[in-house]
Amino acid sequence: MTLNYKELFNRAVLLLSTPAKAWEEIANESNQNKVMSEFVYPMIGLCGLSVFIGTFIGNTAGVSAFQIAMTRCCATFVSLFGGFFLASYLLNLLGKSTLGREDEKELNQQFVGYAMVVTFALNIIGGLFSVSLLQWIFQFYTIFVVYEGAKTLMGVEGKSLTRYSLIASAIIILCPGLIGTVFDKLSLILN
Repeated sequence: MTLNYKELFNRAVLLLSTPAKAWEEIANESNQNKVMSEFVYPMIGLCGLSVFIGTFIGNTAGVSAFQIAMTRCCATFVSLFGGFFLASYLLNLLGKSTLGREDEKELNQQFVGYAMVVTFALNIIGGLFSVSLLQWIFQFYTIFVVYEGAKTLMGVEGKSLTRYSLIASAIIILCPGLIGTVFDKLSLILN
């Protein structure tokens, strides 16, 4: 199986520029599992690569720069990978409690994977350039992407839509950060 980076880039740009149209296309896909192999994993890889390369830009650490780059790359990978699965799990619980749905693991993974597009894009850019304040400001765009996805892909309607979108957005934004913080603390303890 070969990865088509042009399709990956086009899907990311479409989700960022016109989320409603992108979610309609995603809703019409027959294979919900392809989100991981064709979107989430490649995006996590690009985030890690970006952080790895970005560590060397302007780094004066000398020989230890490689170790720092590898640690930062691993931290990014673990936070995004763990954040994706934790968010998927929590959204499955949210769907059960607020919408009365049964287990929809694949649908939730598809939703979370594509809804993390803002997080992925900001990690790729933030890995190369220092934009930490802007990262948190632009994360709020996730709310709009999630709102459109909840309406189109998840089929959430009426007064539940806003509540579901806000809670889902908070989960999608905070889970990678939570996993990253835990990883950083453990890394410090183990060093």
